Amino acid sequence: MTLDLHGVRHYEVQQVVEDFILTNQESIPLIVICGNSDKMISLVSQTLSKLKLNFESTNYGRIRVNSLDA
Repeated sequence: MTLDLHGVRHYEVQQVVEDFILTNQESIPLIVICGNSDKMISLVSQTLSKLKLNFESTNYGRIRVNSLDA
């Protein structure tokens, strides 16, 4: 499953990402497309860290959620 954050406002990122993860956690690995915004990448990373998820940047602007355990 993939979440594309293009068009999502910075203030919406945490809620959108949390909802996506919780709704699709049985489908891990998950992909989050952040685009080329350093701010968006940072917001997504902070949200995933807060949720104690294991994740990695697979290339610029794309984050892969590997597991629920950090």
